[in-house]
Amino acid sequence: MANSLPRTLPASWYCSKPLYSLEQRAVFLKSWYLLGPVTKFKENEPVVYEYAGVTLTATRATPDDSSIAVVDDKGNRPKTHLTPTGLLFSTISEAAPSFHDFFPGLEDVLSTVDFRVRPYRRSISYHGDFNWKTMVDGYQECLHCAYTHPSFSVLYPPTSYAVINHHNWCRHIADPEKPDDGVFLYLFPIGTLNVYGGGISQFRVCPTEEPGGTRMEFDYYNVEEGEKFEEYYKFVRQVAIEDYGLCEKAQSNLERGIYAEGILNPVKETGVAYYQQRVLEMVLSQHHEDKQNKKNLQHRPADGASTDATASSQSELDSSSYSGNFNFTTRAGAGIAVST
Repeated sequence: MANSLPRTLPASWYCSKPLYSLEQRAVFLKSWYLLGPVTKFKENEPVVYEYAGVTLTATRATPDDSSIAVVDDKGNRPKTHLTPTGLLFSTISEAAPSFHDFFPGLEDVLSTVDFRVRPYRRSISYHGDFNWKTMVDGYQECLHCAYTHPSFSVLYPPTSYAVINHHNWCRHIADPEKPDDGVFLYLFPIGTLNVYGGGISQFRVCPTEEPGGTRMEFDYYNVEEGEKFEEYYKFVRQVAIEDYGLCEKAQSNLERGIYAEGILNPVKETGVAYYQQRVLEMVLSQHHEDKQNKKNLQHRPADGASTDATASSQSELDSSSYSGNFNFTTRAGAGIAVST
């Protein structure tokens, strides 16, 4: 029975620098990122983002939302997408597919909210001593909510909490009897979007150069201001702080070898299983591509220096439990339902 249950990624995937290098090519360069609602972008006030070593700058030229232009640190204009209800997305590489291929069906859910009516209020950013996946693991399940988020659990009881997986995005349903009571979304790989209580909260789990560190970035929007906004802000920040402490403890256990690998709850942790499966699939695909490229270059020693990082990540992946004899039917997320 245990062999048929979804399993977690190994602890090494949360601690390895070579594997992070592989994730950068496999996952981050091939993904889309939510920059935010258009209300965040003021005329001639650049907003800077950084994803996996690539810097993006978004600048609005006129009141027209279509005037918001995005450029990377090399002056290139990546693919962007502005939804009809006012959300701006961007890529960081030409390797990413089209928006609708990456997030099929997402725009239907986003069309239920007018993101232009909630003014931008505040952003906050700080360092976290944990891998980006450690934070996503926590967001993608609510088994911990009852004891970690007592105030949130009063509004949204975790007993009825459910996650519906779609291709590269997941919708969280706090109360199945009230599916329209808020919009809670995970946007693969490192984004979230939460709409409830008159406000919008968005966070990004941005990887740093070290696998055990991230930069947490939060943006807040709300129809209220002054004291009423501060009440909302205090509530959402309390939930974020509770998650932060949990993630740092989990990462410490991963790095100390206290936890290596385990089984996921097939009912309550389907969100974790699904996103880990996506990471796994993309990394293994890139690993195979890198090995093929290495074979093609093996007779070109002059190019050898440029493949050092690739070779290092290949060596580590080959020695892990996710190579060679890997069985998709018994590993992270295999068989997890994906809604279409």
